[in-house]
Amino acid sequence: MAELRLRLADFASARDWGRYHTPKNLVAALSVEASELLEIFQWLTPEQSSRVMEDAATAHRVEDEVADVLAYLLQFCEVLGIDPLTALAAKIERNETRFPVPDRTDSRLRHSSE
Repeated sequence: MAELRLRLADFASARDWGRYHTPKNLVAALSVEASELLEIFQWLTPEQSSRVMEDAATAHRVEDEVADVLAYLLQFCEVLGIDPLTALAAKIERNETRFPVPDRTDSRLRHSSE
């Protein structure tokens, strides 16, 4: 992850793009790229969306958009000094507290056929 962040920073620096890489611009670009990923799936059924990687051309588009989303997210994190893996670990920990595993012995959670 650190190597990719450095490559992205070097890429932008070599092209003098740093002045455009403000948090606002990067998060806007991230949103646009996430929307482009969504566009691929927009009118697919759940079944079609599960098989999207079976078509080489569509798979390539999905991979490109995932790469764009990740690139902008990593650049956003770099500009704000956020370690994305640390942030993710902390969020998972908070969610584990907020959403505890349900007690499966609770009769209200069991199916009526049991």
